Amino acid sequence: MRSRTLCGGQPGGSVALNVIMMGPPGAGKGTQAGRFARERGLLKISTGDILREGIKAQLPVALRAKERMDRGELVDDETMVAIVRERLLRPDAQRGFVLDGFPRTVEQADALDQIVAERNNGPLVIVDVRVPEHELVRRLAGRLICVKCGANAELTKDGSPVATVCGKCGGELVQRADDNEEVVRERLEVYERATKPLVEFYRERPTFRVVNGAQPQERVAHELDTVIDDAALASARVEKAVTGKVATPEKAART
Repeated sequence: MRSRTLCGGQPGGSVALNVIMMGPPGAGKGTQAGRFARERGLLKISTGDILREGIKAQLPVALRAKERMDRGELVDDETMVAIVRERLLRPDAQRGFVLDGFPRTVEQADALDQIVAERNNGPLVIVDVRVPEHELVRRLAGRLICVKCGANAELTKDGSPVATVCGKCGGELVQRADDNEEVVRERLEVYERATKPLVEFYRERPTFRVVNGAQPQERVAHELDTVIDDAALASARVEKAVTGKVATPEKAART
């Protein structure tokens, strides 16, 4: 097994590792984000989770976001950035993090760079999990979710669920209203339009990587682990070439 010196939770890994997990609905990025975070001892952060957590804790910025959502409005970039910033600057995030669902805009991405620079601990690695549209449609149109806990049911190779009740809590499995084929294709088109500027923002960075998400989960996991480690090391090499020493690898992510 090869050394992973820059990665959280690995031997010698004193430098944090910060990861953005990108990918369309159905790509499996949430599953991989959770797995990678667990295995590396990193904090897995989704915007939905920290919004709910912030509302429960009565954080003013989260309550402002709730007011907007209750009116049917989108949460603005400034508010979302403030919520994410508060979470990333807590002590338990200093070992590193895996972001799922943030950033969604170039403005948010630019703000995240500033947060990472403020943290001054570890590179920012961006992973884009890509899956062909026909495969995404197959996955999403056949997906069932639990009415009690919201977990997705696993699918077989032909797209059918492996169970009729949730394996986590025993709740009923149902199809989401927005998972019929027509709506799924529309959601994917919206995602591509919205994400293109963000991909362009990150594409030229030495820490940007693409993973083939159409493979079996274990192969996706292996490829993802490999490219993240390589990206982190690339960041350190760039920093060393620029400064003559290895320090604050996240600075290299912007060169």
